Order: sequence, then structure tokens, then C-alpha cells
Amino acid sequence: MKDKDVEGRLTELGKELLADVSKKKSPKMTMPQRGLNNVHFDKASSLLRLGKKTSTRSFMNVAHSKKFMQTAMIGAKCKELVSRGKTASIRELYYQLKHSIAETKENTFDDQSESDPLIVDLETMLEVMREELHLKADDKGTLIGNIIIEDSGDTIDCSKLGRSGLSVPSIVEQYKFKKVNAKYVLVIETGAMFDRLVEEKYHIKNNCIMVATKGQAARGCRRLVNRLHTELKLPAIMFTDGDPWGYYIYSVMKAGSMALAHESLRLGTPGMKFVGMTMSDIDAYGLEKVTETLKDVDKKRVSELLQYPWFQKKEWKKELDLMVNKGVRIEQQALASKSLEFVAEEYLPQKIKSGELLS
Repeated sequence: MKDKDVEGRLTELGKELLADVSKKKSPKMTMPQRGLNNVHFDKASSLLRLGKKTSTRSFMNVAHSKKFMQTAMIGAKCKELVSRGKTASIRELYYQLKHSIAETKENTFDDQSESDPLIVDLETMLEVMREELHLKADDKGTLIGNIIIEDSGDTIDCSKLGRSGLSVPSIVEQYKFKKVNAKYVLVIETGAMFDRLVEEKYHIKNNCIMVATKGQAARGCRRLVNRLHTELKLPAIMFTDGDPWGYYIYSVMKAGSMALAHESLRLGTPGMKFVGMTMSDIDAYGLEKVTETLKDVDKKRVSELLQYPWFQKKEWKKELDLMVNKGVRIEQQALASKSLEFVAEEYLPQKIKSGELLS
């Protein structure tokens, strides 16, 4: 969405509130409910989606008045940012708006945990992305591969960045993909495995783009993978630890998350496949001696994953059941027990070439 359109929506919200005041009515804001009871799995798109239930925040309701004020302040500050062409981190936004209310000891915001959820409220209310409001979170993630990106007039050849790669920013909407020569995108959970594959020149030998999420993927990373897949038609493949937490990271990349169900279309990549680590790999590659014991918290998480609609496929139920029955989990780095080169020269090329992928 263009800045002028975003600014227009913010202005319209302000006009609606002012109109209520002019009519001596309590100004109110209406937004979609973001609770679990208003999130569903859409089988047609294979994404988590937000439902149609709404809630109202009214200024004259004592229980709502502070949040109403805070939401209006965030909206006003975002309008200023958009009109000035400036971008602020969500931490900077919090500090810009945090102050004591005149003639009181009351703060507008006591902690960033108050402002962050209201940013999401504003997103859903106006149907705009946080990035379109000129707000960004911390940068997280790295990309490397045979792709040339134009970023705000600068040209970046991501195949010539040494071992460090390109740091993935919170906002990737400004990226223009000028040239790409890659067969697929390999999304890697851990930074350590990304470094191993870079050292082994996996992205060069296998002509792929590699993206490291470094744990749970940030919004910028999820959006970038979504764009590479949908705009460039590149297959996307995920490589995580063989534990419920790694599987959940894949789940979020593929189907979206409960908290950001309103952005699933732009952040989820339903066509993504999963290469490993799987429980079947333990027997197939003789990794029995390099597993870790499954903890109670892991077992609980497995039970939760088994309730997710997108984990009801028989191949996924098999892997999750195997995890519980074996009572183990396995890390990506466990493949180093074979050799440092094994993951790049045998494990990934063989599984991807033979199509041993889960979906």
C-alpha cells in the first residue's frame, strides 16, 4: 500500500473519532478480535486466518479509556511517521510516546508490553501492515545466494557477500528482485547450520538461496521467504532441528501463527516443504547415539502439535508419534557425527533430489 493510502486511512480514523465527539457521543474504535476463538485454519489456502468477530473500544468506558487514549496516540504518531517519510522501531515508538500526563503522576505508557499489542490492533483495524505504518521490529535473519536485490536505489549482489551474507531487515517491501538464478530457497533454523553450509559452499554447489531464521523467524524473514516463493516461483524448503520446537518454526513459516493470523497471506508460505530433521532420519542414517532425551515440556509440545489441523497428515503424525515412542529429539548439528561435510555433501542433496520432503 502506498504511503498516501495509509495516511488516508489514519486520517479517516481520526475524522470518525472527531465526528463522534462533535455529536457528543462516546468515540469508539472497532477492531477484529485476535483471540484463539476468532482464529481458524482455512483449508482452501492452507493458512491460519482471522475470523469476523469484532470488539469495540470506547473512550467513555472506564475499562477501555486508557487503551483508547494509547491507541489514538499510536495512530497519531504513525500518521506523523508516514507523512514525514520516517521509520521508527517499535522500541523508539514506545519511548516517543512515554511521558507523564500533565498535572498527574500517570504515565501514558508504563512498559513496551502495553504499546506492542496496540500496534497490532491498529494494523487489524486499518487492514495495513506494521511496516506500512513505518514501524519495524529488530532485524533478524541472514540471506545468501545467487540473487541481485535493489534496495532503495542500491544494488546488492547476494552471491558476493563473503560468509556473512545479507542481514534481513524487518521491512523488505522495498526490495526489488533484479536478477535471480537459483533452483529453490532453503530456509534454515539455526545460525550455526547456516554457517556450516556457507563454509561448505552448499548454496553455490546446489544453486540455491539460503535463508537463516536463527530461531523463530521474524516478520521480515517470513515476508521475504513469502515473496521469493510467490513472486519468483521458487520452491521453499525448511530445515530445522528434529524436535517439536523446530517443527513449530516450520509450521509458522508455512501456515502462519495465531498471533499474526491477520497477516497470514503475506507472511505464510503454504507451498513450503520440510526436509528434516525427521525421526525417520535417526534410523536411516544411524544417528541413534547422537539423540537427546525428550523432556516433559517437549512431550507436552508434541501433544499440542498433534492437535493442529496441518499436522494431521499421516506422514506428520508418523513422525510425531515416533518422537514420543522413541522418547528423543535430534539437532541439526548431530549430522556432524558423520563428518563436517556430511550435511552438505550427502544428507541435504540426497533428500532433496529424491523428493524425501514432508508437506
